[in-house]
Amino acid sequence: MTRRAIVLGLLGAAAICGASFFNDRILRQTFLVGNNMPVSVYGALIIFLMLLNRRLKKWALTGAELAVIITLTLAACCIPGSGLLRTFTSSLVLPYHYNLTKPGWRQQEILEAVPKRLMADISQNEDQVLGGFVQGLGEADQHASPMDVPWGAWLGPLMIWLPLILTLWIGLIALSILIHKQWSEHEHLPYPITAFANSLLPEQGEASCSLFRNRVFWVGVCVVLFIHMNNYAYAWFPRYLIAIPTRFSFSPLDRFFPVLTRGGGWSLLNPRLFFVVIGICFFIPSDLSLTFGIGPWLWALVVGAFVGYGINLNNVLEGSYYYTGLKPRSFILFGANVGLFCALLYTGRHYYLQVLKRALGLSRTEDTDPAAVWSCRAFLALMLLFTVQLSLIGLDWQLAVMYTGVLIIFYVVMSRIIAESGLFHLQSNIFPCVMIWGLLGANVIGVKTLLLMQIVSMVLVMDPRESLMPFMVNSLKLAELRKVHLGKIGGLCAIALLVGIGIGLPVTLYIQYDQGNAIWEGWAEQAVPTMQFDNAIAVKRKLIAQGVLEQSEQLKGWSRFRNMTPNGPCMWSIFAGFALVLLFAICRLRFSWWPLHPLLFVTWCTTHIAAFSGSFMLGWLVKVCVLKYGGNRTYNMLKPLMLGLMAGEILGAVIPSIVGAIYYFVTGEQPKPFFVLLG
Repeated sequence: MTRRAIVLGLLGAAAICGASFFNDRILRQTFLVGNNMPVSVYGALIIFLMLLNRRLKKWALTGAELAVIITLTLAACCIPGSGLLRTFTSSLVLPYHYNLTKPGWRQQEILEAVPKRLMADISQNEDQVLGGFVQGLGEADQHASPMDVPWGAWLGPLMIWLPLILTLWIGLIALSILIHKQWSEHEHLPYPITAFANSLLPEQGEASCSLFRNRVFWVGVCVVLFIHMNNYAYAWFPRYLIAIPTRFSFSPLDRFFPVLTRGGGWSLLNPRLFFVVIGICFFIPSDLSLTFGIGPWLWALVVGAFVGYGINLNNVLEGSYYYTGLKPRSFILFGANVGLFCALLYTGRHYYLQVLKRALGLSRTEDTDPAAVWSCRAFLALMLLFTVQLSLIGLDWQLAVMYTGVLIIFYVVMSRIIAESGLFHLQSNIFPCVMIWGLLGANVIGVKTLLLMQIVSMVLVMDPRESLMPFMVNSLKLAELRKVHLGKIGGLCAIALLVGIGIGLPVTLYIQYDQGNAIWEGWAEQAVPTMQFDNAIAVKRKLIAQGVLEQSEQLKGWSRFRNMTPNGPCMWSIFAGFALVLLFAICRLRFSWWPLHPLLFVTWCTTHIAAFSGSFMLGWLVKVCVLKYGGNRTYNMLKPLMLGLMAGEILGAVIPSIVGAIYYFVTGEQPKPFFVLLG
C-alpha cells in the first residue's frame, strides 16, 4: 500500500463526488455511479490500463496499487448520487416550497410537526435560501458566485445530519470487514463484480493484464461499443443514421396473458438488452441467473392471481404514497430479508460467535482474525452511537433500536445478494420507518414520530442502489486478492468518505443554487420532498376520524408496545416472505435438481429487477447451451468474450459522458442525453 496509491485513491473519491451531480443533472448522461458497479470507476480503470499504464514504464501502477485506488474511490461512490446527494439537500429545503403551494399542508399544519433544526434555516432570508434554490441565483449566461450561496442556512442541519450519516457509514465499513472472512474464505462466494475488476488488473511485475492481449476479449468490446456508439451518434444525427435496437416490444401479446398484465407484468413483454448482465450470467451459478430471469414473471403472476380474488399485493393499505406507504409487497420482501439474514447468521454462527467473544474480552482464542475483532468492537460502538443519535433527534430509544436493527438486516442482505450473484443494480426499498409503522400501528406511533422516522429514511435509505456496504464488500475481496491489509484499507475508506462529502456537498449545493429548477427532476425535487408529508397527512386524517389523534401523540416508550396494533395483512406478508425463503433454502439443500435459488424472494419484487429479466434469461440460456453443446473447454474459451461484453458496455456509457462534457465546456450548451444503463 504505497503513498501514491492512497493519494490517487483519495483524488478519485474527490473526482467522483465533484463530477457526478454535474454529469447526472446538467449533462444528463448515464449516471457516473447509478448502481453498485459504477461505470465511471470501472470505465476509467479500463481506459487507464489500455492507454496509459504501459506508457508509464517504471512509474506504472501495480495491481495492488490499483486495488487500493479502486477501493477508496468506490467507498465515496455512496455520496454523490442516489446514495445521498441526489435527494439530500432538496428534501431539507423544498418542503417549505410545497407548503406554499399545497393548501392541504397548511390546513393540517404538517410542516410544524418537523423539528426545525433538521431543515434548512429560511428564517433569515427566505428569498435567498428557498427562492434561490427554486429559481436559481444565476442569470442567463452569468453563473452565480459561490459567495451568493446561503451557506449559513445549511450549517445547523448539516451539524446534525452529517455526524449521523458518517456514524452509520463507518459502522458499515466495520461490519463489512467483520463478515468478510466468513463470506470469502468459509463460504467461498464468487464475487462476480470483483472477479471482473480483478481480471483487468495487471499481474505482479507487469503493466497490463493478459486479457488485453486476447482477441476474443476485443471482439466482445468492439461489438458492444459499436452498438452504443452508433446509437449515441444517432441521438445527434437521427436523419443520417439508423439506431440499433436494444429494446424489443412484444406488448401485443399481453392479451394472451391477462393474469400477467393484471399483476403489473406488462413491462416484461418489452425486454431490453443489457450486455453487462449477460456477461455476469456467465460467471454465476445458472440457477441464480434463471432465478433473476423468471422472478419478476412469478411475482406478476402471483399478484395477478390475487387480484382475481380482489386482493392487490401492490396496493397501499395505509398512507397516501406508493413508495413509502404500507403495502403487502414491501412486507413480503422484508420477511424474505429477515429469513435470509437468519440463515446467514446460522451458517456463520461459529465464526461470528468466536469473533464476538473475542471482541468482548470473553475469549482469548489466538486464531481469530485481529481485523475482524477490532471491526466488531468498532461496529458495536458505532451502532450504539447511531442509536443514541436517533434518540437525540427525537425517537424513543426503543424505536431507535428497532430502526437500527432493520437497517442492519437490509444492508447485510443487500451486500450478500451482490457478493453472491453480481446483481449490481438492486433497489430493495425496505424502509425501517415503514416496517415499524406496520408492526406497531400508526395509532401508537403518532403523526410526529412517524413523520420524523420517514424524514430520517428519506436521508439514509431513500434510493439504496448506491449503498456503501455492497461497495465495501466487493472492494475488500479485491483487496484480499491483491494482498492489501484489510484493517488499514478500512480506515482509509473512512477518510475517503470525509473527502467525498467535503467536495461533493458544496459542489452539489452550488449547482443547485446556480441552476435552480432548470435541473430539477421529478424524483429528487418533487417526489422525495413531499411523500413523507403526504403520508403523514393521510395518517393524521385517519387518526382524527378514529378519534385517537391526541392519544397517539401521548404514548411513549414501552407504552407503544403495550398498545400496539399490527397491520394484519402486513404481518401475514412478513410471515409468507420468511417462510418462502426458508422453504426454498431447505429444498435447495435436499434436492440436487431444485432449479431456483432462495434469493428469488429477496429480489422478485424489487424496483427495476423487471428491466433486467430478459437479459438474465438470455444470459442463462447462453451459458446452458455453451456447457451442454461445447463443454468446459468452450466455456473457458468464451470467458474473455463475456468480459469483453461487460467492458464494452461500460465504455459505451463512459465515452458519451466525456464527449458531452467537452461539448458543454466548448459550446456552453447541453449535449444530447444518452443512457446506457438505467437512470
